This record gives sequence, C-alpha cells and structure tokens, in this order.
Amino acid sequence: MTIGDITPKKERKSRRSKHVVDEKAPLLPKQQDEAAGYDEFNGASFTGGVFNLSTTIVGAGIMALPATMKVLGLILGIAMIIFMAFLTDASIEFLLRFSRAGKSTSYGGLMGDAFGKYGRIFLQICVLVNNIGVLIVYMIIIGDVLSGTSSSGVHHAGVLEGWFGEHWWNGRTFVLLVTTLGIFSPLACFKRIDSLRFTSALSVALAVVFLVITVGIAIIKLISGTIMMPRLLPDVTDLTSFWKLFTVVPVLVTAYICHYNVHSIDNELEDSTQIRPVVRTALGLCSSVYIMISFFGFLLFGDGTLDDVLANFDTDLGIPYSSLLNDSVRVSYVAHLMLVFPIVFYPLRLNMDGLLFPSARPLVLSNTRFACITVGLITVIFLGANFIPSIWDAFQFTGATAAVCLGFIFPAAVTLRDHHFIATKKDKILALFMIVLAVFSNAIAIYSDAYALFKKNSGPRA
Repeated sequence: MTIGDITPKKERKSRRSKHVVDEKAPLLPKQQDEAAGYDEFNGASFTGGVFNLSTTIVGAGIMALPATMKVLGLILGIAMIIFMAFLTDASIEFLLRFSRAGKSTSYGGLMGDAFGKYGRIFLQICVLVNNIGVLIVYMIIIGDVLSGTSSSGVHHAGVLEGWFGEHWWNGRTFVLLVTTLGIFSPLACFKRIDSLRFTSALSVALAVVFLVITVGIAIIKLISGTIMMPRLLPDVTDLTSFWKLFTVVPVLVTAYICHYNVHSIDNELEDSTQIRPVVRTALGLCSSVYIMISFFGFLLFGDGTLDDVLANFDTDLGIPYSSLLNDSVRVSYVAHLMLVFPIVFYPLRLNMDGLLFPSARPLVLSNTRFACITVGLITVIFLGANFIPSIWDAFQFTGATAAVCLGFIFPAAVTLRDHHFIATKKDKILALFMIVLAVFSNAIAIYSDAYALFKKNSGPRA
C-alpha cells in the first residue's frame, strides 16, 4: 500500500457519502466497492480518535518521567512536560497544515511532496526503525515483568513466578509466545485503526489505574508522615550536576511522539475538521497523566526514584497489602503495553508495505499481502525480543534518532522547505528551534547510552 501522495482530497465537513474510487489512495477508504467485500464505514468518532492518539503517546515512556523530576525538581520538571506538549502540538499543526496545502493524505505523502521519493523513503525507514524498536522493547518489558529477568547473576522473579512458582509454562519464551498468538496477532488483524478504539480506551484506563494506585499510596504515606515533600528545584552544586540536567531532555522530547498515526486517524474521522481538537484533547489528557505520574511518583519515592519507576514497585512499600499493590501496578502496566502494541504496529505495517510495494493497490484490498506483512513483522519482533539479547542496546541509539526525526526534525524540515509558500516567519523560527532541540536531545541520548554501555562492558569481570 503506497503511502505517497497520489490523489488530492477535498476539504469536507462530513465524509458519510464519500466514495473512494482511486485504487492508489494511501489510507483506508470510507466505503469500499462490493467487490472489495467491505461494509460501509461512516467515519471514526471524535472519542475514538482521542483514545487512539492518546494510546500512541502513552507507551513505556511514562515510567521514566518520575526520574526526570528527581533531576529537574517538580517546578522545572512539570513546566518542561507542559512545554513539550505545546511544542508537539505545534509540530503536528505543521504536519496537518502542509498536508492540507499539498493535498497529502499521509506522512509519507507529505515528505514526498516536500522532498521527493527519497524523502518519503527516509520517513518510512524511520517509522520502521522506531516502531520495530519500540515493539521489541515492549515485548522485552512484558517478558521481564511476567516471567522475571536475570542480571549480574541475580534473578528477579516475575509476577507469574511469584504467584505459581517456577514452571515451564511461565517461562519467558512460552509466555511471550502465548501473548503473541493470543493477544498481539488478533489485534494486529484489524484493517482500520478506528477498530482499535475500544482497546485503546482500555489501555488509557489501565494507565489511569497505575496512576490511581500511585496517588493512593503516596497520599497514605504522606498522611502517615513517612515521606517528605519532594524537591521543587534542581540541585545544582557544580558543573557535573549542571550537565546532568540535560540527560533528561531525551525523555521529555520523545514523551509525546505520535506523529506517525496522525494522518491515519485524520483520514478515518467522520468530520475532518475534528483532527485539531482530537490532537489537543489527546495531548491535554496525556499531559495530565504525565504530570500526575511524575508528581506522585517522585513524591512517593523521592531521591530513591529509579530511572524506570516500575522497578520501585518491586520492593516493600511500607504499607499494608504492599505485595498486592505491587503486583496490581505491574500487571496493569503490562496489560497497558499489550494494548498499546497494535496501535504502534498499525503504522509499522502501513509503512513497510509502502516501502516494499510503493505502486501496489491499497493494502486493505490484498488479503495475501496484508497477512504476509503482518506475520513477517510479528515474527521479527518476537525473535528480536527473545533471541537477540543485545538488541535493546542497538535500539537505544537508532530509536532515539528515529523518534526525534519523526516528531520534530521532519515537520520542521517540511516547514522550512515551504514548498507551497504558506510558512510565516514565526513558523520558520519555531521550526529552527525544533531542529536544534531535536539534534541536541539526540546527541545527549547517544552520548549517555554510549557511556552507559561502555561503562557496563568495561566493568569488573570475574
């Protein structure tokens, strides 16, 4: 299925009566011919769009946000979360405005319009690298939480091991195989992103469950006087502590990456004018969740907050039913990731098809191609998560680069290219700022990951 810009689409208030007759149209039509074998689709709702975009945003990164408060302090940390939400909204506005001007119906089509075939291909490769990396990391996290993990000779029991003891059926590979066949594969078979609106709503609800549990524990411990008010400002005492402030920039810059799904959601909306309210509502919802998780997570664990706050729920919380609450947090988070998987997988399959078959008819009209690409990608993700131990290290580098390209560098580059002469001076200044921030963030992320990897590999050996 091509994701290039093939046919202009007219602005419209409603899409109920729209028939798509161009076989090269890049996203799913509202109504297929009878020969295609599909029922009439009258368009996605506002609520469905909000949940799908929110689920795209709130993935695994939510667990790293409390640790940013430990470095920045609550005031600066929360201000940065809000600032990045506004910057993400501006970058998505660039995408949508220039897509409308060029009559592009996909991110790839927009890049193709601005930079030609190679711009579209570069975008598709970045989506592949980012999304495959993200999904492999999700699968690794699910395996770690459910079946346990071993590091430096120490085994950390998973939830299933803690409940039932160690058995062959709760081993990592078998658990991930069952999860892949029983959950990922069925959810990956939907041909419309709007079909995932209910699982996306449940995914957001599970993130809220994690939030509610964290808030409840923090309030109980605050009332009992066992935790102190957290630091409000960063603790900068020397040059080293000053440079440490910048290590959290990559976490914040990539916290709202959802750009690769915006066009898919836009094309399925019943009312195309709703896409801006959908984006802003989703960003507002996710910002609220991010701020509360960051605040109460840091309030609960203070300077003991780990880089992945989920690891803090592996110890005694010092309150009744601590073990039950720990398991509830971990299970709700794993279930959340399972339901995020298909919403991230959807654009991955779309862009893989566009890369391999740029001139083919729409993917939804070819069941064979749809099935082959779906099975192939899920197999690659499963094998990567289970049998390539160092793959996480590799994706720390490539994933950071691809994410900032998708979220900020590409929208800014399209704006600076200004192929349709609609960018204002303010737009171009903001675009330049986005590129500088993204490059700076990526440089810090690569340096930090390389340093950590070097330190780990050069550590004491037996």
